[in-house]
Amino acid sequence: MTQKKLFGTIALAVVAAVSFTSCNQSPKAEDEAPKSQAPSNLKIAYVEVDSLMTQYEYCKEYSLILEKKSQNIQSTLQQKGQALQAAANNFQQKLQQNAYTREQAEQIQMGLQKQNADLEALQQRLSAEFQEETAKFNDALHDSLQHFIAKYNKDKKYTMILSKSGDNILYADKSADITSDIIAGLNKAYKKGSASEKKDK
Repeated sequence: MTQKKLFGTIALAVVAAVSFTSCNQSPKAEDEAPKSQAPSNLKIAYVEVDSLMTQYEYCKEYSLILEKKSQNIQSTLQQKGQALQAAANNFQQKLQQNAYTREQAEQIQMGLQKQNADLEALQQRLSAEFQEETAKFNDALHDSLQHFIAKYNKDKKYTMILSKSGDNILYADKSADITSDIIAGLNKAYKKGSASEKKDK
């Protein structure tokens, strides 16, 4: 998995988090909604998801961790796969040379089949572990973003904060871009949290 694809996968969590922040401010029930018209002076802002993914220190650090883990998984599976292929090729070559008795050939073939089954099981297990690790990161990213934006918006009083990823927003005035504020605030909170953890240790 390349770092670009990894960022793309993780960015989905950011989009969901920002979108949820906006939607979560709506009334829980229809009968609770005040009978008034929408405010004429809507205050809307947006956050560039791509910038967030590449400049938020937590994303940068954890993306490197996931990238390294992905590379280690690929390397392990590749090595074991190559070793199994070499053993299978050697078996086929000697089989053609009549180097085995029928019982020996059957035993070796059963052994190769078991190795192949073990390799498939290992691949599934490592893939599941990686997906679980990625999901934990996405959840933590979602929570940190939700918490910070809720705190940030207490003073800013935005009616809606949108997530801008690629061209999902056709047009947005640059004055509505609060990405730098969000990134700066997240990094400050992350740095403070990291310092507290080191102090506790």
